[in-house]
Amino acid sequence: MTAAMSAPCVWLLTDDKPGHRNQLRGLADRLSALSGAQIRWISVGENKPSLWRCWRGVNLAPELPAPALVIAAGSGTQRSLLATGREFGCPTVLLMKPNFPYSWVDAAIVPAHDRPPLRGNVLVTRGVLNAVSPVAELAADPHGLLLIGGVSKHFGWSNAALIEQILALCNEAPSWRWTLTDSRRTPPEFMDALVARAPANLELVAHATTGPEWLPVQLGASRRVWVTPDSVSMVYEALTAGVPTGLFDLPAAEPGRRGRIVSGLQELIEAGLATTFARRLELRDDRRPQLWEADRASRWLLQRFFPKITMKSGNSGEAGDVQSE
Repeated sequence: MTAAMSAPCVWLLTDDKPGHRNQLRGLADRLSALSGAQIRWISVGENKPSLWRCWRGVNLAPELPAPALVIAAGSGTQRSLLATGREFGCPTVLLMKPNFPYSWVDAAIVPAHDRPPLRGNVLVTRGVLNAVSPVAELAADPHGLLLIGGVSKHFGWSNAALIEQILALCNEAPSWRWTLTDSRRTPPEFMDALVARAPANLELVAHATTGPEWLPVQLGASRRVWVTPDSVSMVYEALTAGVPTGLFDLPAAEPGRRGRIVSGLQELIEAGLATTFARRLELRDDRRPQLWEADRASRWLLQRFFPKITMKSGNSGEAGDVQSE
């Protein structure tokens, strides 16, 4: 494979949903850092190729260099992935459980909670990929970060119960500075109720005022992170940063029944990667076990499809953001 002798051109097919784009960005950052990969973003929008085109092939971006690898995330990108792979004869990678047989793609990267099959072309990850990198060392200042999700099908929700937990953290560590942000799923009345009772050491930041770099910066400046368990992506972002991570107490939506999300979080607790609110005094200011799935996935892809590339040892590097609509 001649493309394996030099930095590969990698196409990223995105539906522009923030969560899917974040997964692609995390993988692209590491591919770029490890191999110098030339990253090209392509927004597929709602224009899905026909089934005939999936097998015949189609060039979604004639103005771009031909890809040596194409990666997609999101159900709406899957036909475009198949069509691009057929057009260029390059490996195809999907960052989710496919809507078709796994054999139709060259590789799939799937979180364990989706229960993927044991196949040679499937990499099972803890949680979905993200664009956070591990911090070199924990921040020196006593600063904690509180990440609040909202109503979900996996957990029950109580504004009052959650506020009491937040106030307990602030009151038990009065010398700490705490920063809290909500999410699009947070009930509006939650922040209103919290504002009325917020202690002096708690700063409230509305999610609408934050950008894509806000969370990585805050993680790097924090010694502890507490997350509501419904916010699975933020749980794994905190764990990837390597900051001691706690989970607020929310009841399962179906008491007595552990769904895939609840079971996955319980496995994190049992592995010592996360701490429950009830055992919050056991959460220590030390680095957590390493969990950097975007890096592991990137190395797996490079070894699988470009074995002749010598991977770089550096931990930094940003993926390009050339956009083709």
